[in-house]
Amino acid sequence: MASTLTESWIQGPHSTNFFTRYFKADSPTAVIVFVHGFGEHCSRYTELHSQFAERGVSVFTYDQRGFGRTALDKEHKSKDSSYARTNWVNEMEDVAWAIHHVQKELPGVPVFLMGQSMGGGEVLGFPTEGRTSPYASTIASLSGIIATSPMVEQTFPVNKVLRWSLSKLAFLTPYVLFPADLVPDELSRDTSVGAAYVKDPLVKPSGSLLGLMDMLDHGEDLLKSRCHNWPKKLPLIIFHGTDDRITSPKASQAFFDAVGTEDKKYVSYPGAFHELSNETEDGVKDKLLEESVAFIEVHSTPIPETSKL
Repeated sequence: MASTLTESWIQGPHSTNFFTRYFKADSPTAVIVFVHGFGEHCSRYTELHSQFAERGVSVFTYDQRGFGRTALDKEHKSKDSSYARTNWVNEMEDVAWAIHHVQKELPGVPVFLMGQSMGGGEVLGFPTEGRTSPYASTIASLSGIIATSPMVEQTFPVNKVLRWSLSKLAFLTPYVLFPADLVPDELSRDTSVGAAYVKDPLVKPSGSLLGLMDMLDHGEDLLKSRCHNWPKKLPLIIFHGTDDRITSPKASQAFFDAVGTEDKKYVSYPGAFHELSNETEDGVKDKLLEESVAFIEVHSTPIPETSKL
């Protein structure tokens, strides 16, 4: 099926200019709002997103607040945008904005929310705001959630003393940058992925204190309490590799087990690393696409808003 890619700058919450990409399928059966991970940008997922569009599933994605071109493109970014200037509250506002945007562009088309790593934690967090959430009607309009290698907990957690110290500093100087580099070879068993990551000018090995603390704190809250707020009829699928050394597959499984939805699936890939869409070994990237498309096809009939919460 033919598809087209459109790149645009669109104003979102707090008058922030977002760099966006829209992979439009001909006569789409569904649309994905995709949220990328920490320190990276949405253009790293071109192959996956174009494959979705070729299968009849449109994709709308954006460089998150504080990352990618949204933060680093001097010509187009907002005046107050800077690298890693982000927080959980704003991230939830941005997710809601992106969903509303695609619903206006494609009225009546089922919307799925998908995220990777930090973005995976965000797409798990968005539906768990509870019944008093300002996004209740937006959550109710979703047809399903897809999380890949979500940040619930780190595989190797930050030292507790350091974490406590950073949380105090984050209160005083929230947007001061702190080193947070990943080991490139831990992204994928395909070493070319790590090599490209290191050379990518839009990837930065640091984060703001507030952004980092929010990512870790709210990830852990997913498992401690927010899991119990999951809408019972909102479908969920989680993908995780067993050898992920960045985000914990055990924490993902624990979150999955605690969620009370009537429709959920956990897919584990033995030996796979963090970026499943870049895992060529054992055909993981192809399996991820097929499993995701199958999930979307099964759940592409819109669910009445009143029935999901």
